[in-house]
Amino acid sequence: MTLIPPACTQLLLCLAPGWNATSAHLQRFERPVGGDWRAVGAPLPVVLGRNGLAWGRGLHAPDSAGDKREGDGRAPAGVFAITALFGEAPADAPSVAALHLPYLAAGPGLKAVDDPASVHYNQIVDEAAVTADWTSCEDMQRADGRYALGAVVGHNTAPVLPGAGSCIFLHVWAGPETPTAGCTAMALADMRMLAGWLDGARTPVLVQLPLDTFTRLRAAWGLPQR
Repeated sequence: MTLIPPACTQLLLCLAPGWNATSAHLQRFERPVGGDWRAVGAPLPVVLGRNGLAWGRGLHAPDSAGDKREGDGRAPAGVFAITALFGEAPADAPSVAALHLPYLAAGPGLKAVDDPASVHYNQIVDEAAVTADWTSCEDMQRADGRYALGAVVGHNTAPVLPGAGSCIFLHVWAGPETPTAGCTAMALADMRMLAGWLDGARTPVLVQLPLDTFTRLRAAWGLPQR
């Protein structure tokens, strides 16, 4: 049975050569409601976690033998909603007005909480609007350009399981040879293109898998042909 919501008409398919791969290719797909998937544009090179992939918590049933954990250096494998965008541009910028997902403008108080003991674990919060109960978090306003623009991946939500991995994003890479701590990263130009293409009204999802697992599950999960 398909895992892709019927209302989903945008899909990002990220395929890696294997579970320990640190690079992959990401392909856009779209479809009419109830129709067949068709590829959009060319595949994009991306980098993954420094230790590859592990099953995450998303719209799929995870493999309990390989669950992702906080700090494991692995990007989540599975099917995940794409829920929001974030970036350096202010919320009233013309470039933001053209986007079609909720947008978080990074400022000095915007934090991604990765402390499993916090009630705000796996959330992006405004430090001034909550009680800071965490000992570890990530600044969403960065000087290195990695978060110049990005998208929030709906991993480990509803409910949030402490320690199962937090703050998974699509974002800008440091370079094509530099893996991440667990996110999926790409060139700034590609991230800009994706941000402009993604549309919350089309219920976009990220499907991220090793190639052999994709081949095994493609028909059952209702995924596109490569």
